[in-house]
Amino acid sequence: MKTTNTVKLSESEEGYIETIFNLIREHGYARVADIAAALNVKPPSVTSMLQKLDEQKFVTYTRYRGVVLTRKGKLLAETLKKRHQALKKFLIMIGVTEENADKDACEIEHIINRETAEKLAKFVEFVQSAPQTPPFLEHFKQYNRTGKRRKECRVKGKAKKTN
Repeated sequence: MKTTNTVKLSESEEGYIETIFNLIREHGYARVADIAAALNVKPPSVTSMLQKLDEQKFVTYTRYRGVVLTRKGKLLAETLKKRHQALKKFLIMIGVTEENADKDACEIEHIINRETAEKLAKFVEFVQSAPQTPPFLEHFKQYNRTGKRRKECRVKGKAKKTN
């Protein structure tokens, strides 16, 4: 999940990159009007952002023709998509509804540290590739439903007091 950019983009800038990526995947192109409609913003705001992203080499924007992602832009979009999917899967794994997991993943993916995102993605992949659901996850699901720990999950002994 590494990106080629060293500049930290804003949540809004990343949102534009993702939107352009999704529009191109869905329709084969991304126009100012389509981006504006998808993000619920006015076309002049889109044009301004596209010019900024063009200067940073994330997109190639040609007035009246639309926009395409550069290699750098595609890499960032793919990274954000992977990050989003890992977050969403993790949230669903711990019992969050799919709708809320998707919404929350959209928010979290822009602020989470790259290292944290990479570790979370590895954790999700590890759990999902296990031959069976790990016992701790089943125990957590029960705890989440009932508020009670299974007998084998209870803390044994009491913590010693330190002075």
